[in-house]
Amino acid sequence: MRATRKSMMTATAVATGAILVLGSAAPAIAGTGPGHGGDRHTSVSQQLQRAVSAHSIEKRLRTFQWIADRYDGNRAAGTEGHEKTAAYIEKLLKRAGYSTERQPFSYEKVNIDRAEFSQVSPDPVDYVLEDEFYPMDYSGEGAVEEGAVTPVDINLDGDRASTSGCEAEDFAGFPAGDIALVQRGSCDFATKAANAEAAGASAVVVFNQGNDVPGDDRFGVIFGTLGELGIGIPVLGTSFEIGETLATATDPTVSIVLETTTVTVDTFNLLARSKKGDPTEQVVVGAHLDSVAEGPGINDNGTGSATILEVALKLAKLKAKPANQLVFAWWSGEEDGLQGSDYYVSQLGEEGVANTALNLNFDMVGSPNPVRFVYDGDGSEFGDEGPEGSAEIEATFVEHFASKGLETAPTEFDGRSDYAAFIDAGIPAGGLFTGAEGIKTEEEAAIFGGTAGEPYDPCYHQACDTKDNVDGAVLGQMADAVAHAVATFGSVSSWGWGWHGHHGHDGSWKKWNKNHGWDGRGFHGSHGGDGKR
Repeated sequence: MRATRKSMMTATAVATGAILVLGSAAPAIAGTGPGHGGDRHTSVSQQLQRAVSAHSIEKRLRTFQWIADRYDGNRAAGTEGHEKTAAYIEKLLKRAGYSTERQPFSYEKVNIDRAEFSQVSPDPVDYVLEDEFYPMDYSGEGAVEEGAVTPVDINLDGDRASTSGCEAEDFAGFPAGDIALVQRGSCDFATKAANAEAAGASAVVVFNQGNDVPGDDRFGVIFGTLGELGIGIPVLGTSFEIGETLATATDPTVSIVLETTTVTVDTFNLLARSKKGDPTEQVVVGAHLDSVAEGPGINDNGTGSATILEVALKLAKLKAKPANQLVFAWWSGEEDGLQGSDYYVSQLGEEGVANTALNLNFDMVGSPNPVRFVYDGDGSEFGDEGPEGSAEIEATFVEHFASKGLETAPTEFDGRSDYAAFIDAGIPAGGLFTGAEGIKTEEEAAIFGGTAGEPYDPCYHQACDTKDNVDGAVLGQMADAVAHAVATFGSVSSWGWGWHGHHGHDGSWKKWNKNHGWDGRGFHGSHGGDGKR
């Protein structure tokens, strides 16, 4: 899941999706609406759930681990580990009768060569990279020695609601040359940084908000992005605790050193489309295939990638025919800023967006201290409602788990995974998530088991995210839900998805493409959990 080490990109080649052949011997997957064969649909869903097992998925994960172990310990975009993983998936799909195709693209990535952050006074402290701070993606370079720290419109009380640094007026009277201390909340990190730079700040330290948000860590270190190059001063993310310490200290000073290098990453999405099914009602089933450079990425996101692979393979074995065209997608560059999914959407055009009925996103579905999170499509919990149709996707997942006596919890559309480009283009979206760096609450532990006060995934974006970092029980539960959703939404063209006039012809894609699309260097955006609030 995207939360750290994000980057920018440059568009290169345009490729088409692949053809995924589904046999036609068995009855078609029928719709679930009245008079459209709901019983047959239910039967196919049940067959698919029985066929897709945690055991078979874990077999794929062991292969992902084997590949990472032989190629520098990771499967990051643009590396041999990523290419070999994609080749392994392609081989399995072709054996099952599928035709696959790669969608190549390139982007610019900012690598950190040197990053130092320390408090000089009143109490000397050297902060530890990753554990206590991390540079924002696309941050400018620079060195500041013993710079005075000036808090900007922060709020340490109550719910700690904050618009710190969101308006130029927040910096009225700001001493030029000081380091701006701003709090997470309300607007993009890029906006805060740009306002600080315009006010003459020598660097920016953004500290976490310090409030409770289910499924999100608002206390720990911020791993954020500015969305694109352009800020010329260092911008760091840190924890609420460190921010509070600096904000309440007497005349604090800090030193910051940041040196970076920009490189070009050449990579590709792996796509497969069903030969059967209505191409004007495409269901995009996606998971990102790349890992971070720090580890093999078996939970993040080997679990999602292996799960949709098993669903595709077992659909072929069942010889099921979808009524709606299925597009299975293994995205690349997610960990560098949602690059692959953004590129895919940028290439759809207005007609392609109109023909995309919905997106199902599966990013981290085997966390070792899990919660069964379902994206809040109707906005009832977090206020950020997805495009029309997203509520129905959420309801489908919730009802599925309820039918099995399993509790779920909502999670926010915060822009941290590959659904973001689809939502921004007006396409309904939804999916599943079992938790990343967020901390499990006492209430969640009582409902879902596990350990309160610990991360959902203690190995998130680390070398220890191996095949041993997966909860097989929750993986099996999530796999059943994935199978059910693919069977359900692959079959509903005759009754449900009346949203093409909403997201296909109202200018949503044109607006998205203008503001967020590929512009010769690639996609640029600082939206989402890494870029705002």
